[in-house]
Amino acid sequence: MLKTFPKGGIHPAENKLTSSKAIQRMPVPKVVYVPIAQHIGIPSEIVVDRKDKVEIGQVIAKSGGFVSSNIHAPVTGTVTKLDMIVDSSGYKKQCIVIRTDQKNESNFEQKEYPLLKEITMSPEAILKRVLDHGIVGLGGATFPSHVKLNIKESQHIDCLIINGVECEPYLTADHRLMLEKANEIIVGIQILIHALHIDRAIIGIENNKKDAIKALKQACSHDKRINVAALKVKYPQGSEKQLIKSILNREVPKGGLPLDVGVIVHNVGTIFAIYQAVQYDIPLMERVVTITGKKLDNPANFWVKIGTPIKDLVEKVGGIPEGTRKIVNGGPMMGKAIKNTDVPVTKGTSGILIISESEASRQESKNCIRCSNCVFVCPMGLEPHLLMNLSEKGFYERAETEDIMTCIECGSCSFVCPSHRPLLDYIRFGKNIVKKLQTAKN
Repeated sequence: MLKTFPKGGIHPAENKLTSSKAIQRMPVPKVVYVPIAQHIGIPSEIVVDRKDKVEIGQVIAKSGGFVSSNIHAPVTGTVTKLDMIVDSSGYKKQCIVIRTDQKNESNFEQKEYPLLKEITMSPEAILKRVLDHGIVGLGGATFPSHVKLNIKESQHIDCLIINGVECEPYLTADHRLMLEKANEIIVGIQILIHALHIDRAIIGIENNKKDAIKALKQACSHDKRINVAALKVKYPQGSEKQLIKSILNREVPKGGLPLDVGVIVHNVGTIFAIYQAVQYDIPLMERVVTITGKKLDNPANFWVKIGTPIKDLVEKVGGIPEGTRKIVNGGPMMGKAIKNTDVPVTKGTSGILIISESEASRQESKNCIRCSNCVFVCPMGLEPHLLMNLSEKGFYERAETEDIMTCIECGSCSFVCPSHRPLLDYIRFGKNIVKKLQTAKN
């Protein structure tokens, strides 16, 4: 029987339109816009200035603290501006603008690096390489990876879980990466097994990706420390706490971390980035992005330079279709609509979803009918209807007491509400206020 988490969850239409589309390479953009806040934690500190010449892979913004990350030039070129631009959050953020040196465009072509299996670095050197090369979680959270790997002596880790679930509808970046880079991902896992001094790793993949399950099982067949767990298809199985419960039946405590139950979780994209950093000294300068939508002429998966304007991806797949209502950074459940396509791709951009008028139109919100559907599907065991009401009416201290900060913002509650109430919108708003109040107290 396929494993899954027991509490809540939903089954939205998968709409994996690009699962059979091999990853293509996006042309090098003429200009890249590289935000300095591409990760959870403290923004990076800019170390270049206007008119500076930069080389591909050069550090252009250094980690601003322990929970922070280096940022590297994705192209060779000239810094033209240190500017404030609107990013996917909708707010203006500091950004480094680089005009690409088109004469050196051949330098940016992705080489076909042969598989390098031998691991020669010490655990300490691996940790430093991950830190120096700006590796962050590529599943969406963008948590700096070196922080996860910095294990104290008092902390006992016995299992590494690799997140290959990709339960968000439409997105297929991780699926294609597992199919096309299975062997590299296995070496990346072996690197972390060596760095963490453990002897067990499990790759979690939902059963709608049978080809990826087969590819990774074959790739790790020679290493008994690594196993592949086929999981039941259920959203939001890709959430860390739900994934740990599904695979190991361990419950991460409220307000706790996977470390508290002896586990570290990394996304497959992060594992591939660690492989490239450790084996080939390549910093995180690009990632796989799915651009998709039912009305697109040619939805696709691309290797994309960090800082590439989203409009370049849209043009590559035929432009914005007539009748488009929304462009979403991410998937339909947890993604956020962007105001325009000038927004750049960042380390956390897993996909761009083009939604038509008919798909995006919200029905009129009505009064709550106390059906409890939102309670039944909440994977965290919360009462979304109550949290929305408290946030709407400004009762933030009560919302904190009712565990609003435990919400993982999966959107399951809004998905099933028969009254079409904007539950997640208000809960997100309430969480932001509660977070500010907590910061003020501390």
